[in-house]
Amino acid sequence: MKYFGTDGFRGEANNTLTVDHAFKIGRYVGWYYGARQERKARVVVGKDTRRSSYMFENALVAGLVASGADAYLLHVIPTPGVAYETVDGRFDCGIIISASHNPYTDNGIKLVNGEGYKMDEDVLELIEAYIDGEVEVPLATGDAIGCTVDYMQGRNRYIAHLIASANFSLQGVKIGLDCANGAASSVAKPVFDALGADVRVINNAPDGFNINVDCGSTHIDRLRRHVVEQGLDVGFAYDGDADRCLAVDERGNVVDGDLILYVCGVYLNKHGRLTAGTVVPTVMSNYGLFKALDEAHLSYETTAVGDRFVYACMREKGYSLGGEQSGHIIFGDIECTGDGIMTSLRLMEVIRAERETLSQLCAPVKLYPQELVNVRVKDKDAAMGDAAVLGSVKRAEEFLAGQGRVLVRASGTEPLVRVLAEAPTEELCKQANGIVLEALESHRA
Repeated sequence: MKYFGTDGFRGEANNTLTVDHAFKIGRYVGWYYGARQERKARVVVGKDTRRSSYMFENALVAGLVASGADAYLLHVIPTPGVAYETVDGRFDCGIIISASHNPYTDNGIKLVNGEGYKMDEDVLELIEAYIDGEVEVPLATGDAIGCTVDYMQGRNRYIAHLIASANFSLQGVKIGLDCANGAASSVAKPVFDALGADVRVINNAPDGFNINVDCGSTHIDRLRRHVVEQGLDVGFAYDGDADRCLAVDERGNVVDGDLILYVCGVYLNKHGRLTAGTVVPTVMSNYGLFKALDEAHLSYETTAVGDRFVYACMREKGYSLGGEQSGHIIFGDIECTGDGIMTSLRLMEVIRAERETLSQLCAPVKLYPQELVNVRVKDKDAAMGDAAVLGSVKRAEEFLAGQGRVLVRASGTEPLVRVLAEAPTEELCKQANGIVLEALESHRA
């Protein structure tokens, strides 16, 4: 793919991702779905809070209606809210304007199909061909021109869906929320207020420039201090588009995606809701998670890094829980994408039902120290196929004698080989990595 990566078309606003790109995406999508079904296409559009999102929204809408589609605007809403409403409102597709956890200078355009899944690659390839001028699509005229609908009721339905998913009260529970000055700012607090929680919110005053700035799931220290200073029971931090969630326990300790998978996996399995007793993490999950799942008699099936790989595995095999260390958690029985606010509600369900604190629920997991080294190489494929490198990985794991692991993988976007060691101590990590780094020396750029 030339423009669309694993998480949409992303780049610096009006540099690598321009208004012209957005207009053309709208033009092709509006024409494609209308022509395929011989009727006006219905497309729902949502955005995050960065300044350029409004510019891209206007360009997308202009393209959509010029091609004869009706554009329904959800305005500022989490990415999973667009996916939910695409299905709930029976739209042909959904468009999300967001660069997630990236700085405000970046933005992105992501498309989901009518089932709420990431858009099929064959459609994205057609859009790219149109962007590059390889095909033409007609302009709508007369009464075939589309219209724009202010669709605030769709956002309200998404909020109602989140509230309805929680069959418990949070009366008397003190909860901290870090909305990252992003898309969660207009949604998270109303959800927890409706459930009766005592909500203390930080970073929910977006100004177009402060999204993800020293806040949210990528900068969680502010929430940690907030939880401890305010004496809160738990805290939740979202990223810019609120599809991720990290938690903070009552002691101020970070509860990452691995710990969330463990806590929710054990609870769901206890109540017969974990399909095949299996959790789906990625290969980058902490070795301590795998050990804890073994001790809890739960199975796990690892995937490549990326939520799309996690969900592909879950969908293929019918698994009900998977996710990433970064806090991108998918509850397959109720959603087809990660939803940060839904993740925090599911954690609260466990805390309330088990009558334990979050630190107590996480206690069985002993996360191992990690050391990650990125090695810039001349040819990453040659490095990954080198028998000496492969042999060094085996020697490193033999050195750890079953008390850890070494993972070597090539970067998907850069000429880098990533070497990750996990072991009971930082010194053992360093020693294990050293074995592999020595073998990679001849490949360094």
